[in-house]
Amino acid sequence: MRKMRWVVIFLAFLAIAINYIDRANLAVAAPQIEKALNIGPAEMGFILSGFFWSYALMQMPFGWFVDRVGARIALPLAVGWWSVFTALTAVATSVTGMFGCRLMLGIGEAGAYPSCAKLVSQWFTKAQRAFATSIFDSGSRVGSALSIPVVALIISSFGWEASFVITGAIGFVWILGWFLIYRNKSKGDLTGEVDVDPVPVAPKNKVSWGSLFKYRTLWGMMLGFFCLNFVIYFFITWFPSYLVQAHGFSLKSLGTLGTIPALMSIPGGWLGGWVSDSLFKRGWSLTAARKTCMVGGMLLSSVITLCAFTENTYLMLAFFGIAYGSLAFAAASIWSLPSDVAPTPDHVASIGGIQNFASNLAGIVITTFTGVMLSITKGSFVIPLCVAGGFCFLGAFSYLVIVGKIEPLNKAEQDSLSDKRAPSTI
Repeated sequence: MRKMRWVVIFLAFLAIAINYIDRANLAVAAPQIEKALNIGPAEMGFILSGFFWSYALMQMPFGWFVDRVGARIALPLAVGWWSVFTALTAVATSVTGMFGCRLMLGIGEAGAYPSCAKLVSQWFTKAQRAFATSIFDSGSRVGSALSIPVVALIISSFGWEASFVITGAIGFVWILGWFLIYRNKSKGDLTGEVDVDPVPVAPKNKVSWGSLFKYRTLWGMMLGFFCLNFVIYFFITWFPSYLVQAHGFSLKSLGTLGTIPALMSIPGGWLGGWVSDSLFKRGWSLTAARKTCMVGGMLLSSVITLCAFTENTYLMLAFFGIAYGSLAFAAASIWSLPSDVAPTPDHVASIGGIQNFASNLAGIVITTFTGVMLSITKGSFVIPLCVAGGFCFLGAFSYLVIVGKIEPLNKAEQDSLSDKRAPSTI
């Protein structure tokens, strides 16, 4: 079972990678779809936006659902759902049909991260969670990097419709492997490696879903993650356009030099998880270990602003690579927080869904804001990049100041209640 935990986290990594390939394939196929449906950029932008709305709105309900039924069922259900609507995109013949498929895709993909956070809380101890988290979270960068060459190859060989059918089919292969490989675990399976936490004084059914919002730490997590994703979504949405418009990149350059920041982010995430866990193992408090990585990563990522003030292509790519790698460095600890602060195991996925809801609102904001600024400034990326750097500082402030001690959200209340119940001494 100790080896099985790494198999489970690898399966979670694959699920996230497939998740990002399926969400990105529309962007790669967009030019062919515009010709096939005889639509323009405005209609295509409308289709692309469908995913973000449903993905953000479904984070909280899906997180609640994962806590109710467990990740073993919820994750393959989510993969199956989004795989179906990925494949159905191939037969959509109108803007409305395409938009509907993207809405439904977002609903299914909303279950991926809360489920993976739940798996980490079940299979790993506090001293291992950040590194385990960095592994499944790196699937997002691997999926993003693979989506362009893989989908482009399928389109050039078989047409744009085939790209959705094939990538959708990959999800069902993953589901088959999940049920063949995954094994249930009990607390006794990891004897000697399971966290021994004090039994809560208050019954867990007293900690309702709605009561989670009364804690300052949760609001700090939501704001901090919004800031991080505000910058990350620039890479996912406007980064290719920036390279073409501001630095004259060709399609060939996009597929080579343009992948450097994404490639740097993969080891950046692994390093962030390893450092966070190592600091905790060396005797640092969980608060110090997690906050050092989150705040440090957010602060260093602010170098993205410098990209707006250099004309040297390689220096620009270096700044972008440092920024993306630093964001991934922080993200490993950020996705460990749901397990670290959940008042009971039945709240892990719910908290993961809540913070991911806030973070994905940034996808809507950054895409709209950057487009408006480009229109006003006649194609200049200076303001968007400066604002992105500012959000890096705001995110660091949120994790340092607003997020409190990294412990179960109701820990202070339990301690207070325990003190009141303790017999007095003379």
